[in-house]
Amino acid sequence: MQLLSQVTLRKRLMIVLAGLAVVFLVLILRLGYIQMIQAPWLTEQAEDLWRRNIPVEPKRGSITDRNGEVLAYNGSAPTVVVIPAQVKDKAGTAEKLAPVLEMPKEKVQQLISRRTLLVYLAPGGRKVTDEKAKLVRDLNLTGIYVTEEGKRYYPDDGLAAHILGFAGVDNQGLTGVESWYNNRLEGKPGRISFFANARGEEMPQEDDEYVAPQNGQSLTLTIDKEIQTFVEREIENVNATYNPDGVMVIVADPKTGEILALANSPSFKNGSYRSYPQETYNRDLAIWKNFEPGSTFKIVTLAAALEEKKITLNDPFYDPGYYTVGGRNIRCWKAGGHGQETMLDVVENSCNPGFMLMGQKLGKEKLFDYINKFGFGQKTGIDLPGEGKGILFNVNKVTPVDLATTSFGQGVSVTPIQQVMAVSAVANGGTLYKPHLAKAWSDPETGQVIEDIKPEAVRRVVSEDTARQVRETLESVVARGSGKNAYLDGYRVGGKTGTAQVAENGAYKKGHYIVSFIGMAPVDNPRLVAYIAIDNPKAPLIFGGVIAAPVVGNILGDSLHYLNVPTSKAGLAKEYTYFDPKPIEVPQISGLTVEEAQKEMYGSGLQLKTESAGQGKYIVDQSPAAGTKVPAGSTIRLYLSDQPAQKSP
Repeated sequence: MQLLSQVTLRKRLMIVLAGLAVVFLVLILRLGYIQMIQAPWLTEQAEDLWRRNIPVEPKRGSITDRNGEVLAYNGSAPTVVVIPAQVKDKAGTAEKLAPVLEMPKEKVQQLISRRTLLVYLAPGGRKVTDEKAKLVRDLNLTGIYVTEEGKRYYPDDGLAAHILGFAGVDNQGLTGVESWYNNRLEGKPGRISFFANARGEEMPQEDDEYVAPQNGQSLTLTIDKEIQTFVEREIENVNATYNPDGVMVIVADPKTGEILALANSPSFKNGSYRSYPQETYNRDLAIWKNFEPGSTFKIVTLAAALEEKKITLNDPFYDPGYYTVGGRNIRCWKAGGHGQETMLDVVENSCNPGFMLMGQKLGKEKLFDYINKFGFGQKTGIDLPGEGKGILFNVNKVTPVDLATTSFGQGVSVTPIQQVMAVSAVANGGTLYKPHLAKAWSDPETGQVIEDIKPEAVRRVVSEDTARQVRETLESVVARGSGKNAYLDGYRVGGKTGTAQVAENGAYKKGHYIVSFIGMAPVDNPRLVAYIAIDNPKAPLIFGGVIAAPVVGNILGDSLHYLNVPTSKAGLAKEYTYFDPKPIEVPQISGLTVEEAQKEMYGSGLQLKTESAGQGKYIVDQSPAAGTKVPAGSTIRLYLSDQPAQKSP
């Protein structure tokens, strides 16, 4: 019995020892697994707990025009930050920092005493000079760091303001393309990393780590700085002459949908946007504002009627001064009417009854089908925030009167960008394009192109033959009709005037008009489409042909000359009446000195004015070019330089 007990005891002891051996083996294996397999993961977890990061802003991508002219770029600016937990002597640190940052000592001490991980020593320590940053570094204060922030600069501050928009203090785009393409422009932030304990105190014998930021991509826009400058100069002239409530201008390449210039008034300076009312910089009128277009909309009705073969331009029409629809007489803009005319005359004279007939022949379903095909009632998709889509009648509820008024541009509401793209479809042979401002993206370090933005055709709207007929008709409007003030000697210009009353609370405001003109040139192969709308100009005669047409003529003339588009003697000659000023041939001024030009102009008795751009005593270029015929009283622009123009070999 005793022997049996000893055997049992040994067995039990062996079992216990075996169990302990298994436990130790498991512990050893587990320890080995932790030390050899899990060690990197555990270390990473621990470092994440210990790591503290000071953000380093990326450099925001630059923005240039189509020719590489810089419109927006980021400069790097040092910024002073503090890790409050690392600052032991807060009073002493504040006393040393305050004079360098030009801040009250009490304010600095308050900031470095906060119970947060990271504090910007603002305002004195934010985006400081390199000299001030060096002074801070030389103090070698524990817990005080100098990081980098980006500061946005606009070299031509205010030029293309609504296109560019602006970026805020935290490197984020807030309006314009700065906002639309913010994800690509802003880049990805870097960091300065250090290890700290739970109290935020930096751990000894641990090196700081710097992770470089990834800078934003560079954006090339479709706009041309020179054409944009022409546009903004004309807006300034309109404001000075007519004191309107607002002005909207767009210039586009009709063959690609590229926007070459876009500007509004009121406008603002990008670098000091806070000084302006919020609605000024938040509302891009050229893409946002909805209003009745007036007679510029007649281009759509004409194109639809020609495409559907409801009319020919030689068809006769009699205008008694009104058109009867649903028992109601809707008047023409001209009291007494235009009498006997052809459909070509209807367009030249902007005769409302003639367009009402076209609308009636088309019918509401067909007319509104073309209106939709031309892109009205929907956003164009331009790469800018805040685009409007206009307001159209519900075709199922359109009355005969609604059909009649829509035919000449009343009762519907559209945006300037919609009108530009619709007329661009006529200019390019019948295809509607999506407008765009981004032309290319490139690497900020190498300059290598990452992405080219291709033109995007939306749909074919009318045939090439119809588009050609409409273009030639619009040329006749400029040469012989209501658009004469946009005529350019040497360039075939086509266009249409518009004068529309402004509706408010369901009624038209007495005396409040938006006058407009949309033009293209050269008509046989259009390179440009330009549109202007002027809201509530103060003038004795408020007509689109009087106020808006000459502005578009100036923009087209200067832009075609700048683009070296050759002049031509083809096309329709301008039909002068007794009231039209006789044309004067512009003399050769380029190549002369300013003094010689003054003698030439005054000595010859020419009824022309001059204005200069640039500085210097030599005239290196002029617009319009020598030999161009312009009305008496026209202004010749002289481009000056310190050096004489180089003569061609």
